Amino acid sequence: MTTETVQRSTPIKNRQEQILEWAREEHQLTVDSIARRFDVTPQTIRRDINQLCEQGLLRRHYGGVSLPTTPAPDTMTPTANDVPPIERPIDRLARRIADTIPEKASVSLGSGANMVAVAKALLGHQSLKVLTNNLGVASALSENRDIEVIVSGGQYRHQENDVVGPEVTHFFSSFYSDYGIIETDSLDPQHGMIDIDIRQAEAHRAVISNTRTRILLAGQDRWGQSAVCKVATFKYIDRFYTDHLPDSLRADLPGSMTVIEPESSSD
Repeated sequence: MTTETVQRSTPIKNRQEQILEWAREEHQLTVDSIARRFDVTPQTIRRDINQLCEQGLLRRHYGGVSLPTTPAPDTMTPTANDVPPIERPIDRLARRIADTIPEKASVSLGSGANMVAVAKALLGHQSLKVLTNNLGVASALSENRDIEVIVSGGQYRHQENDVVGPEVTHFFSSFYSDYGIIETDSLDPQHGMIDIDIRQAEAHRAVISNTRTRILLAGQDRWGQSAVCKVATFKYIDRFYTDHLPDSLRADLPGSMTVIEPESSSD
């Protein structure tokens, strides 16, 4: 296969097949080199890579992809014996968030397991600065040496695998990031985002108060959960990624906030 630029109009499946063929020839590819070859954005290539990695056809490494150590099937056509991987809607949403974040961006990530899903989705990036109090996030991003991770000090919470306290609030308030991403323990149509722990609520408030684009990632199960520490109302969120939003709740949300569900194309 030659290395000339392939036209932008290449169908998605054909492009993915050509990426696989090229990977077999070169063994390792970078996201940027693939994007240049097909004359598309790195975000588009990361979506292709995500799908190929989910099928076990490629393996991520920092800055790009390589062939898996265990040989994968030569065809992309599923067979009756194929067992599709189990994937949560939140994981798909995490990838969609990652696809909107450009290279060289700064990202603040708060507490919670959903933030670890976002961190894993960001592994295909080559140059990011990530600020976090979430040790699960730091651990996930340790696989990519091209992502700079700055971790706050504070009081360690064993169950949540994060740190909280005034040090964390001061930490996030000391930066102004391009993207701030949080999840909270509870959602309420009137009061917005609510946490159980006041220290976590203060940290999340510091994240969304010190960022250009404010993102909430939370499942439908968070509505009406028992929590008492207010973070902020929904007017302080730009994009809300959720697995499902009932129409009865949608009507109460501010028009300034974009709601993105797994099958929507709002982002």
